[in-house]
Amino acid sequence: METTGGAAAREWKWLRSREFDLGFILGIPALSFASVGLILSFPQLFWYVLAIDLWILGYHHVISTYTRLCFDRKSFAESRFLIFGLLPIVAIATLAVAAVAGVWIIVSVYFYWQWWHYTRQSWGISRAYRGKDRTALFESGRLDVAIFYAWPVLGILNRSAQDPGTFIGLPIKVIPVPQVAVTLTAVATVVLTAIWILRRLQAWRAGRLAPLHTLYMATHFLVFGAFYVAVADVTFGWLGVNIWHNAQYILFVWLFNARRFKDGIDPEARFLSYISQPGRLWLYLLTCVAITGVVYIGILGTLEAALAAGMAGTVVLYQIVNFHHYVVDSLIWKQRTAPIRTTLGLD
Repeated sequence: METTGGAAAREWKWLRSREFDLGFILGIPALSFASVGLILSFPQLFWYVLAIDLWILGYHHVISTYTRLCFDRKSFAESRFLIFGLLPIVAIATLAVAAVAGVWIIVSVYFYWQWWHYTRQSWGISRAYRGKDRTALFESGRLDVAIFYAWPVLGILNRSAQDPGTFIGLPIKVIPVPQVAVTLTAVATVVLTAIWILRRLQAWRAGRLAPLHTLYMATHFLVFGAFYVAVADVTFGWLGVNIWHNAQYILFVWLFNARRFKDGIDPEARFLSYISQPGRLWLYLLTCVAITGVVYIGILGTLEAALAAGMAGTVVLYQIVNFHHYVVDSLIWKQRTAPIRTTLGLD
């Protein structure tokens, strides 16, 4: 598929295929906006939509991390510390902080860390699309970084200035941010977005537009702008960006595994390579569902019952899993490493 602009035609650099990439870039945000639109129209449905998000996407997106860590001997050998060493460290630190300061600090840390985690995942995906078309015209250096982070930074400053008091029904304390800081950041964000649009038009006229990267960046701006700024309720907005993030992660990990095993079944990773073959996305998802049941119902459910955890204890247990996932993700998806770039087919 090609698109014309200026003097030359540009090839669409798919990460996988037309159907996958357009579904990934456009379909996932559409799902997020439809979900938030539903709960804005019928607020009483929030907890039902949240439950569906957690069980269909949220828990599975955490489990997807482990397909990168321990589903084959090589990955398991390379990830022993992340599995057996890091998890106890995260658990002890989280329990200690909760015991000293209370559950509010765990919720508050989650509030800011999940924002950073979502932003960094989006950055990585944008880099993957950018890396597929290195001959296109892109911003560079600090301007590139400023354009990408403008909407996420505006979003978290806006939520901090709101000081909602509760988040997902739990107490939270935010970093004090004056409204004037939000206003100045909003002005800077509008200016940076205008620069980006002008640069995209210049690239199109020169025949050097990267259409998929441009499309992805537009959805990135839209998601953070809508769910962190336009939607007044902090929890409703969080749910929208959480659905977007979770679905992205599940599909991107499957894409990575599918590209890793594109040559067929690998004797060194027989099971993972089998469920990562074309046409077996359903089996990959079913595997994650099964593991989710073991981890979240079996292990965490047993711990909750054994400790008579209550709401505070449940929050801490689940955040231990989330925090471990955040740290692991920051380490295993660095695109500057050769294996990641080679697998994703990036220049």
